[in-house]
Amino acid sequence: MTITIQDVMDKLTEHASVDHSVDKLLCGDASNSIKGIAVAFMASQHAVESAIALGANLLIAHESPYYSHAAPTAVLEGDAVYGAKLHIIEENGLAIFRYHDYWHRYSSDGIMMGLLEALDWQSHVIEYRPAAAIVELPAMTAGDVALYLKNKLGISYIRLAGDEAAVCRRAGVLVGYRGGGASAIPLLQEADIVIAGEGPEWEAPEYARDAALQGRGKALIMLGHAESEEPGMKFLAKRLAEQFPAVPIHFMAGKPVFRIY
Repeated sequence: MTITIQDVMDKLTEHASVDHSVDKLLCGDASNSIKGIAVAFMASQHAVESAIALGANLLIAHESPYYSHAAPTAVLEGDAVYGAKLHIIEENGLAIFRYHDYWHRYSSDGIMMGLLEALDWQSHVIEYRPAAAIVELPAMTAGDVALYLKNKLGISYIRLAGDEAAVCRRAGVLVGYRGGGASAIPLLQEADIVIAGEGPEWEAPEYARDAALQGRGKALIMLGHAESEEPGMKFLAKRLAEQFPAVPIHFMAGKPVFRIY
């Protein structure tokens, strides 16, 4: 049975309802038959080249390949980096499907589920909310939580604000760019620690620092945007392998975008 790119997109979007979405086929022909699927958090130059080398003709990425949440902007017109990337995509007939909003709005947020699975915290969740999960932890310090996250996710560093000696029993978990004050501060009011991807550094981190200096035992950990969401794309690749067993499925882990000096 021939499986087309459209068949895969239909499967990915059938269980969620999204009114306004950035999710779409950014390039390629939806009627083409699938030769292989590559899955990545970011459609980076490295991911594009790796997908092509693996013989995949569909790359499913959570974030845009063009450095903007929406469509490419005027700043990229005539840009050499953008042009070179677009050329290799088109020259090799690679289709790219942006899969962002539908995966976040799955019956349970697919990105969140992937992170919780990577942390072995599925059984510790006491509540799922639209943009967060509340987790009951064995009592440990915020510093110990940071080391646990670093080890389980295999990341090179953790950023912690607030009281590293705070005893943490309840955690609020946020992924991606949900670590801003409007999301993270209400969670800090009810939890001992909040774990997020990223957000403005002068909002929730400063709240956590002030709370710690007041002796309130609060802490905030920022994993990084990709570090918090990439497990969700690995989770997606595993699900696709179950749904399309005849299709080669490749999960491609990204390299950290920043180096620490």
